[in-house]
Amino acid sequence: MLLSSIILGMPGPWEIILIILVVLLIFGGRKIPELMKGLGQGMKEFKKATKDEPEEEKKEEKTNEESQK
Repeated sequence: MLLSSIILGMPGPWEIILIILVVLLIFGGRKIPELMKGLGQGMKEFKKATKDEPEEEKKEEKTNEESQK
């Protein structure tokens, strides 16, 4: 079981529990909601930036086409 876990790179339920306990010990219960809020905001900004990137590329292509005319 341990070998398959290493090969697949997926932690099992005991590893997840251990990780959660270590995080609780390091940061404490009060700090975790703040950390999750920051993580959520970072993910939201990343998604927005990746969504806006194709739009910016289209604008640049239009600008390049207009300047070539």
